[in-house]
Amino acid sequence: MKDKGLIIIMLVIAQLYSCKAQVDPPAAFGPTPSMKQLNWHNMEFYAFVHFSLNTFTNKEWGYGDESPELFNPTELDTRQWARVAKEAGMKGIIITAKHHDGFCLWPSKYTERSVKNSPWKDGQGDVVRELAEACKEYDLKLGIYLSPWDRNHPGYGKPEYITYFRNQLKELLTNYGDVFEMWFDGANGGDGYYGGANETRKINTLEYYDWDATYKMIYDISPNTLVWGIGPSEARWIGNERGRAGKTNWCLLRQKDELAGKVHYSEFMNGHEDGEKWVPGEADVSIRPGWFYHEAEDDKVRPLEEMVDIYYESIGRNANLLLNLPVDKRGLVNENDIVRLKELTAVIKADFKEELLAKSKISSDNTRGESEQYAAENLIDSNTETYWATDDSIHTGSVSFEFEKPIYINRVELQEYIRLGQRVKAFNVEAKVDGAWQTIANETTIGYKRILRVDRVKAEALRVNFTDSKSSLVISTIKAYNALTLVTMPKISRDKRGLVTMEADNGNEIYYTIDGTDPTTQSQRYKETIQLPQAVMVKAIAHNAEEKISSKIKVINYGKSKEKWKVLSSSAHDFKSADRTIDGNLSTFWTFGDNSTKSPQNIVIDMGETITINGFSYFPKQLGHDLNLVSQYAFYTSSDNKHWVKQSEGEFSNIKNNPVKQIKTFHSITARYIKFVAKSGIDDKNMFSIAELDILETSEN
Repeated sequence: MKDKGLIIIMLVIAQLYSCKAQVDPPAAFGPTPSMKQLNWHNMEFYAFVHFSLNTFTNKEWGYGDESPELFNPTELDTRQWARVAKEAGMKGIIITAKHHDGFCLWPSKYTERSVKNSPWKDGQGDVVRELAEACKEYDLKLGIYLSPWDRNHPGYGKPEYITYFRNQLKELLTNYGDVFEMWFDGANGGDGYYGGANETRKINTLEYYDWDATYKMIYDISPNTLVWGIGPSEARWIGNERGRAGKTNWCLLRQKDELAGKVHYSEFMNGHEDGEKWVPGEADVSIRPGWFYHEAEDDKVRPLEEMVDIYYESIGRNANLLLNLPVDKRGLVNENDIVRLKELTAVIKADFKEELLAKSKISSDNTRGESEQYAAENLIDSNTETYWATDDSIHTGSVSFEFEKPIYINRVELQEYIRLGQRVKAFNVEAKVDGAWQTIANETTIGYKRILRVDRVKAEALRVNFTDSKSSLVISTIKAYNALTLVTMPKISRDKRGLVTMEADNGNEIYYTIDGTDPTTQSQRYKETIQLPQAVMVKAIAHNAEEKISSKIKVINYGKSKEKWKVLSSSAHDFKSADRTIDGNLSTFWTFGDNSTKSPQNIVIDMGETITINGFSYFPKQLGHDLNLVSQYAFYTSSDNKHWVKQSEGEFSNIKNNPVKQIKTFHSITARYIKFVAKSGIDDKNMFSIAELDILETSEN
């Protein structure tokens, strides 16, 4: 009997304990992601591949009249693309199956403007199919970019084009396996070939395509495809082409307002705290200035430190990173791009090599229902499906991590359990140093993932304080790391007189060469401005003497200095400040033109001597809300300032979203005078800015 009574008591205790342990989970708060969106969040990092006729015409946007016969890669290897992406830790590849010029990388049965009429593989090739097979082999997901705009199609802007557009969508969604993301560019309507009409056609982007019906068709065919871009999309553009999300970044969007034209794209960087739909941000950026391959950009791959910044300001700010790799004329990811990508991968792997909180003693000031099911220990269990939660009425809270001995920390990673919504509005991080707490970060949103770069501290403990939230706290992960110091390359500039100045961050030393050899700490040390008016290659490194770490090599090729250059004339009434366009300083600029007229505006420059050139560059103003960007241009040369020859004419494609240096090349010619004509600006404005005009000298000179 005693044994029976003891058993009953034990069963009662077990039942009471079980009842106490079983605490209802928090209810979802606000908009939440679909399973498709959760899978998309988990991808984090994937590749864009811009490759088409533009690759062979040296354009960013084709006009639509280019011959398909120009498409002829000599070594096209989609397996190389996939291998490069896989080794970089990417989870997928999105291919520009059709860009604005209308050329199709698959043999579409609805048009003759495709690979079937190119010399590549005698018209029997299919780039999309080859990539789909390569992605399958390397366990990558396939995404498709299909431009809604078509500058070639005669029916664009008319109802019949929508049938054509949807027919091509059906081909791409049914013939190549699963498509994880369908990417619709926001550039729609404008001038184009349009079957020979050579005219401007404008549309209402939100109405013309009947996006509701188009999306329904997509989901009927491929329900697991996430649609990005225009219309009622499931993920949004981050609002720039620099790959940077805002420090505050909500996964939510007031999409009803957006579809009504009430949301400016600049708001996409941050999303909307009061958004009614889950529409997370995707940050797109090219590894080079342009989206398509241009040989002139082979030495302009983004610096390593910029790539690292992009990683932390996209993935580290609750956005997915879509990094463009512009495949070259051979049909391969270029060697220069691969080198930089490998460097980026190495840095990121090293930064997150050792997690530091897993062995800490963790505590919190509140746990939901005092249940182990929602305890703070879930934050360090490496399982993103478990989480620490507070009681429903508790919208603030703190979690502390104590270490057996002080450790160095300079990275903090946090994740919310977004299945239940995005909640945190503000938080801070404190480190206990020499017995005293000090704040090392003050931030706002978290979302799927937030990674903070903080100054390195030797911490006895770490504390995260959640100071404002929409609802109870639901946090799945907190991690910390001690990343290696990344020494950034020195900044190098040369003025009109040929004076070269170098600067390094954090007081680091600078060593340089001008003889083509790679600099080391045994090279000439930079101490003061150097006079280098001649054509010269400058190579330099920054060096952290304390940690004995050097930066990557900075390489800049300078032509002859502009000391002899002079602005002779301009169509502008007042061009006293026009010298800013040739002063060698990219932070100064000249604004000219007149919005009351639509006449072209020009500037004439005397280079002071006859030079052999094969191109020019236009660098626009970079700072401010209204950049007054040149859209359509013409460039002339002369030997006597009387007889002018047009060397180049066209558009600076996509300059509105990507206002980087614009480089245009032509056959080598000799000239003393150059004339730059701004024919029109973006948004039909007739005010223009120039930060710097320059020429490309031929290598013989």
